[in-house]
Amino acid sequence: MPSGSEQTGNYDVVIIGGGVSGMYAVHHFREMGLSVRAYDGASDVGGTWWYNRYPGARVDGPGSPYYCFTFSDDLMEEWDWDETQSEGKDVLAYLEYVASKFDLRKDIQFETWVEDVEYDEATQRWTIGTNRGDRVTARFVICASGALSTQNMPNYEGIQDFAGEVYHTGNWPREEVSFEGKRVAVMGTGSSGIQAIPEIAKIADHVTVLQRTAQFAFPAGNRSLTEEDRQNARKAWEETKAMMVAHPGGFPHKGNELAALDFTEEERQAHFEKLWKIGSFHFFLNGYNDVATSEEANASMSNFVRGKIREIVKDPETADKLMPDHYVMTKRPILENGYWHAYNRDNVELVDLREDGIERFTENSVVTATSGEHPIDMLVLATGFDAISGTLLKLNPKGRGGVSLKDRWTERFHNFMGMTIKDFPNLFMIHGPGSPGVFYNMPLGAERQMGWIGEFIQFLEKNGHGAAEPTAESEEAWGNEVQGIANATLFPKTDSWWTGANVEGKPRYFSAYLGGGIYYMRIADIAARDYDGYTFEPTK
Repeated sequence: MPSGSEQTGNYDVVIIGGGVSGMYAVHHFREMGLSVRAYDGASDVGGTWWYNRYPGARVDGPGSPYYCFTFSDDLMEEWDWDETQSEGKDVLAYLEYVASKFDLRKDIQFETWVEDVEYDEATQRWTIGTNRGDRVTARFVICASGALSTQNMPNYEGIQDFAGEVYHTGNWPREEVSFEGKRVAVMGTGSSGIQAIPEIAKIADHVTVLQRTAQFAFPAGNRSLTEEDRQNARKAWEETKAMMVAHPGGFPHKGNELAALDFTEEERQAHFEKLWKIGSFHFFLNGYNDVATSEEANASMSNFVRGKIREIVKDPETADKLMPDHYVMTKRPILENGYWHAYNRDNVELVDLREDGIERFTENSVVTATSGEHPIDMLVLATGFDAISGTLLKLNPKGRGGVSLKDRWTERFHNFMGMTIKDFPNLFMIHGPGSPGVFYNMPLGAERQMGWIGEFIQFLEKNGHGAAEPTAESEEAWGNEVQGIANATLFPKTDSWWTGANVEGKPRYFSAYLGGGIYYMRIADIAARDYDGYTFEPTK
């Protein structure tokens, strides 16, 4: 049931989103003594983890106990993680525990979608309207609406005519979905598809994988955590937190001094073999630091993984179809739990849409150009998201002079520091374009961005400023800085959801700030210079 529904109210801060970032925002700004109200469309906290309940969903980063909040040492002492790559349900249980421990739900209104966000220049306040008829105002708005929240839906001929069950991994039902005795098509082999396919294949009568892009995927290396593991992590927690803050990705790692070009190809392959056996993100954290910048180093890693695919997948023709043709790491790195081995099952069929494209859907099948009709009872769409900017554009706030975000973001996602936008005073994005966002440990990133915003709000209060927004010049310089860093790597050379290539009509460029360590030094420096790059308006 919705909690605390209301029609009107005036707050210091309104927060859009009740996931990891929104939860911390409620806690942080409340601790500052500010009045807060958060809104979320789900029936409880969790955000991404509330919606993505598909089979196989689990952490596919460095893993537990490091994908967590750091603001409370009590949480580290009290919560026991079971695995290194925690299942989605366990992450959700953790977030529910955090919400209860800090009584966050009392300031979050669930089952409520924010529909209107408009700035009033006369009062220097934002008016927020919801689908439930709420009409509240706030001096500050925090858009914690998620970098991976707006599902990307395919639009093939006849797909609306398909009469079977259809599910998107990004909005999975809370009730159990049965695959027993069914012919299931899974479209998409990104992170969600690669996690879901092996689990569905264990139960379904037949699985047809509709592969749009062949991917690199690495062993998750998941294992159960022992009580000794947990106690050791608790003892080292202070050191670990410092290491995470210092690391470019917010991970518990000291950094990597190894460059592939300093080693022979034989030495590189031996090193990759060792890391493959360990699994998890060790390939990236303990691999070579020039894989993302050197074509030779990248080819060395790419060829190693291609060799592993051929080694695991028994049918040579299927293995050929699974060969990625892009630079490794220039799409979201994926950790797999039995994905490659799933293709050795008799009930799994691979359709490579690059050479055998979808022509249409019928009531009970998908028809492709070469292999023809594939009868199916269920369609699972693992087709990803309109990432990073999609949910913000869907929200489409209206700022100074009635300008909408869609008006401002036509060819480029203009912003300053990945948090603020000209003509949108006192509105802040979390994990938005121009920030490390999806390239950073998300809970830690939310804490650090919220900490910066909190200090900014205190600065405004202390100096009698009623509103602040970046200048056009600071936005332009920031955008050029983001692009300059990206262009020194191989990332922009590959079409990916990082570059917006998965969404028709979306601006095509790399919008994330690569290098979290540099980013947090940069925003701290801007704060130290009295927030150079902003214009301020006295309190009215």
